[in-house]
Amino acid sequence: MIFDEGTTMGSAVAESNEEHQLRADVYRLLGALLANPPKAELLNMIKDINVPDSADDDSLVKSWHSLKQAAQQVQPDQLEEEYFNLFIGLGKGELSPYASWYLTGFLMEKPLAELRTELSRLGFARQSKVSEPEDHVAAVCEVMSVIIAESELSFDEEKLFFSKHISPWIGRFFNDLYHAQSATFYRPVGLLGKQFIDIEQRYFSMPV
Repeated sequence: MIFDEGTTMGSAVAESNEEHQLRADVYRLLGALLANPPKAELLNMIKDINVPDSADDDSLVKSWHSLKQAAQQVQPDQLEEEYFNLFIGLGKGELSPYASWYLTGFLMEKPLAELRTELSRLGFARQSKVSEPEDHVAAVCEVMSVIIAESELSFDEEKLFFSKHISPWIGRFFNDLYHAQSATFYRPVGLLGKQFIDIEQRYFSMPV
């Protein structure tokens, strides 16, 4: 968890239909996988995910099965090294998981400032112990999950956050993650993320 609970705009929690809850769960899972190397508890949860054969997007079903298989084969201690090589490194990891980097080529730039303004407006407050900038991919996924599942924000607000702070860059990040040389467990994470974001883009482009 990157942001303090209970900081979303409004105090009441709106009822989410099943589709919205599933979307929120996927964002939450992606955020958890990208925030830190997953521990045994999270890996076991992935192993237990029931992927229905009747899912609309066959490629997405295959991605879920690939992720489940990766969770079954990897050991938590292996993930420490893989995560380090991908996102931290000796000075810099293979990938830079920040919106500012993907949108400007530099860290701590205008996209981060704009995101901070938006998060403040929505009532999100970062936990004091967290040092990562708010435009880290895990943080952005976590925020989107909360917006969908737990806030009183309208569809237009949800669409605005996605179109401004997620859509312009996160698909490229997931594509880079899928192709990263250091990625083994994280390869299906990248594929799942990219396919899911593609579906989200189609979802938000549909007429209301």
